Amino acid sequence: MIKFYYHPTPNPMKIALFLAETDLPFELVPVDTFKGEQHDAEFRKVNPNGKLPAIDDNGVFVFDSTAILLYLAEKHSQLLGQAEHKAQLLSWLMFISSGLGPFSGQSVHFHYAALGPNDYAKNRFMKEAERHYAILDQHLAGRTYLVGEQFTIADISAWGWVDKADRVLGEGRLSDYPNLQTWFKRINSRPAVEMARTMGTRHEFKNIMDEEAKKALFPSNFNLS
Repeated sequence: MIKFYYHPTPNPMKIALFLAETDLPFELVPVDTFKGEQHDAEFRKVNPNGKLPAIDDNGVFVFDSTAILLYLAEKHSQLLGQAEHKAQLLSWLMFISSGLGPFSGQSVHFHYAALGPNDYAKNRFMKEAERHYAILDQHLAGRTYLVGEQFTIADISAWGWVDKADRVLGEGRLSDYPNLQTWFKRINSRPAVEMARTMGTRHEFKNIMDEEAKKALFPSNFNLS
């Protein structure tokens, strides 16, 4: 059975949605990143990078949300779309993993977590997040899904971050991208989304950004190994 190492943040939520959509059996393993559990030696055996998500598939360790989505989709032949669209599927997955996700995450970091004046960083990452949203919006004009005519792991990957648009861009600003907003509402209405959202609710995760949490989440700022 798959062990799914989970925290209720955008990248792990992608895997939660995939598992909900495919009904694959799994064991949820909560990892409280605000408490620093991602740095525990046992977890580092699964993901040396010390981040979520990660899976243990009967002794096969996979980390990074895009790698996990591709691994599970290919292993179980689910949510890959049509073979002739493989190049586009890979392109959009990498666009999300190398662009939309990192720039969104850094925009949130510099607007809400970083100390001191950071006008340059705030502007840089906000503008790049907006640029990626605009590319998605343009691509989705006249389309139902990101790739071909089927719901795929590309949609799951994008959903994980667009779900946080209010936090990334500002409340209500997803409406600035009407095609993307329509797509998001379509994906967000899928029954599996509600299953994904409730997946870890039995576990009480820490949600207070105190000194312990800052040291756990941003160890390079505290000279931690």
